[in-house]
Amino acid sequence: MQKPVVALVGRPNVGKSTIFNRLVGSKLAITQDTPGVTRDRIYGSVSYKDYNFHLIDTGGIDIAGNKFNDEIKGQAELAIDEADVVVFVVDGKEGLTANDYVVRDILMRSGKKVIVAINKADSKLFKEHQYDFYELGFENYVPLSGEQNFGIYDLLDSITEDFKEIPDDYDDSVIKFSIIGRPNVGKSSLVNAILNEERVIVSDVAGTTRDAVDTPFTYHGEEFVVIDTAGMRKKGKIYETVEKYSLLRSLKAIDRSDVCVIVLNAEEGIIEHDKHIAGYALEAGKAVVMVVNKWDVIEDKDKKMKEFTNDIRREFQFMPYAPIVYLSALTKKRMHTLMPMIIKAHDNACREIKTSALNDVIMDAYALNLPPTYKNKRMKIYFASQVGIKPPTFNIQVNSKGLLHFSYERYLENKIRENFDFEGTPIVLQFKNKGEQ
Repeated sequence: MQKPVVALVGRPNVGKSTIFNRLVGSKLAITQDTPGVTRDRIYGSVSYKDYNFHLIDTGGIDIAGNKFNDEIKGQAELAIDEADVVVFVVDGKEGLTANDYVVRDILMRSGKKVIVAINKADSKLFKEHQYDFYELGFENYVPLSGEQNFGIYDLLDSITEDFKEIPDDYDDSVIKFSIIGRPNVGKSSLVNAILNEERVIVSDVAGTTRDAVDTPFTYHGEEFVVIDTAGMRKKGKIYETVEKYSLLRSLKAIDRSDVCVIVLNAEEGIIEHDKHIAGYALEAGKAVVMVVNKWDVIEDKDKKMKEFTNDIRREFQFMPYAPIVYLSALTKKRMHTLMPMIIKAHDNACREIKTSALNDVIMDAYALNLPPTYKNKRMKIYFASQVGIKPPTFNIQVNSKGLLHFSYERYLENKIRENFDFEGTPIVLQFKNKGEQ
């Protein structure tokens, strides 16, 4: 299911970044007293009650002569366009300004659900202005203080009250996979090679694919959808609004995918941002396939394949289960190896293990290697069962999960993987005290 998108908008210095940090629970946005400092939209994920949503923090919209302003206004409009709910942040201490009315007009035209968050409501001056904000003409108003952390739950209640799961356009039997990676690794060429026809724009200019593009197709009688995402750019490196906007599209494509195909460039090798992109897929619990593209330009392929595989295993230690496919989208060499691996990763993400077979493996592993003791106490395992797929999720009942060491959890995961084929998919182990739901 696709997560809803919520955008924070408003003029500069009303406290959007502080509210953003409260909602996502970490200090990702830059907070300074300089108006207009947040130039980049920052993305975060928020979980509240049973809801999950993407949050965008936009730069402040300012009608004064700020050289960043046209870009910021364009960015905010893109964010509003993409959002399901818009939180319009105003300053309860200062009251309404001409800029607030500019933002109001943009929001009125959008037709989106708007919540007016009156920030700095802890100020003594708030009482002077509190009724002025109703002039804006919206229905939902929430007084709060990002700094003092009051009213944040009221805001979350307002944001989520009309949330509905966004249904997918495709039947469950259709396997959906996204092509993700930074710009210029050959994602669009790879889509073309998979489809064997020119369906998307291919260009040497980094970042020509701006939106995620869905293409349904049939392979060996099975139905698939390939989702071609825009290149994910490192924040702060690129200032074109469409590039920043494209990251959100990529995150949404990952949400919708069963399998994420992470594309690396054989010529350039692995860079830090490749790991960040893989991290998005990991956080979303998706099955993955690593593709090393542009393999046609590599000389001494056997030696280089060994070296590149070692590099991938070292740099992507957090996903040792990811299969690696070497190919050239341009020459179509080794293209035949990709689709079978996508299908395998998907099937493994849907794999269900019999409870008896799972308990045999877990109990044998336990007997072979007892957990370490802590203050003369040792964790005991009573029972294991699979409780979910995509990714495969296992409940393990123990006497006290507080006695679990992460190295023992990794040991049990390795034992499960040795006995059952989960190549291409993360697996989740949930340790529960006996009787815990």
